[in-house]
Amino acid sequence: MGLVATGVSKTRQPVEAGEELVDAVLAASRALVAVAARSLVNVAEDVTLVQYRVLVELAARGPQRVADLAAVLGVDPSTVTRMCDRLVRKGLAYRRRANADRRTVKISLAPAGRELVQDVTRQRRAELKRILARLPDEDRSPVLTALRAFAAAAGEVPEQEWSLGWRLSTGTGDGS
Repeated sequence: MGLVATGVSKTRQPVEAGEELVDAVLAASRALVAVAARSLVNVAEDVTLVQYRVLVELAARGPQRVADLAAVLGVDPSTVTRMCDRLVRKGLAYRRRANADRRTVKISLAPAGRELVQDVTRQRRAELKRILARLPDEDRSPVLTALRAFAAAAGEVPEQEWSLGWRLSTGTGDGS
């Protein structure tokens, strides 16, 4: 159970993971999805949000097997295979066989995919900065704490841990 500021009086009271909290997160998620959609459309109209999510996972976690990507995304491996086929055709991802086990195929981010993730992230950061600048100063620290806790609970990799980038192999190996 956490404490959050509520109402105009900013009194602190416990909040359960009930309907009010879920409603607040839903409202915030709608706003964040809108920011995500706008930033993606401004950079790459032909990449869907779901395809972009695959690119972000590759940027965050490095080369992945299709089964591992499917598990992280919570979808069927066949769905990830189709998404990766499209990303490979667009030149945003590579499909490579591992040297150690030629049966293992890993998906990795192509330079164009990395550039797209970086461009979208720049767009998104700029818009988020504009939105966050409208937050009262006293609300910024609690929002920061809450969003970090939410991202951790959701299993997200903090941006500073993945935005520095992975080294891409240019050979025929597994890309790691």
